[in-house]
Amino acid sequence: MRDFKNLDMTMMFALHDALRREVERIARITARADEDPRHVLSAAVGWELFKKFLTAHHTAEDLTLWPVMYAALADRGSETALLDAMEAEHALIDPLLTDIDTALADRDTGAERLGGLVDALRTGLRAHLDHEEREALALMDLTLSQEQWAAFAAEQRNRIGSDANRYLPWLLDDMDAARAASVLAQLPPPLRAAYETEWRASYEDLRIWPSGPVRDAADR
Repeated sequence: MRDFKNLDMTMMFALHDALRREVERIARITARADEDPRHVLSAAVGWELFKKFLTAHHTAEDLTLWPVMYAALADRGSETALLDAMEAEHALIDPLLTDIDTALADRDTGAERLGGLVDALRTGLRAHLDHEEREALALMDLTLSQEQWAAFAAEQRNRIGSDANRYLPWLLDDMDAARAASVLAQLPPPLRAAYETEWRASYEDLRIWPSGPVRDAADR
């Protein structure tokens, strides 16, 4: 992880890694041969959480990060070109969630389309997250104030809303203990206590993905 001089990127990297983890699980579901993946995916709590948290993250960036950065970098073409790329990547990724839901509901041709759509989501999302980490996070660190960064976090938190009790254990799912401790250290004591005493156990009881080949050794 790179060092940043201005902004704490701990939560950003944790979320990116959680999204990578989940899109791999989704890809494994659609590759299963023992059961119709449409039935498995459409009934999984994990699919609903993935969609909500990815959408909350991208929408918060679109509303609170890119406009502020465009204004600050208006006379710097190479930097605004990077922002254009971030927005364009969002515009390719986000509609795939609806396209996949449409395929899940289509009894006739949905199964034929699902694998290609999930592959496009996996490829596009991973490439976008890598691109953002490689270039855009450093630009954020140079451009945004602490107050603007906090506004982004607040917008994302508001969009997560009533699923906050699921978001934190979802974020920390399968994370190694030392890194999870660093994430938890970012939070107020009441939230850490809620995670330890209530949220983690409730999340585990949800069994957000079906058992079997979805979780393999790479996840543990």
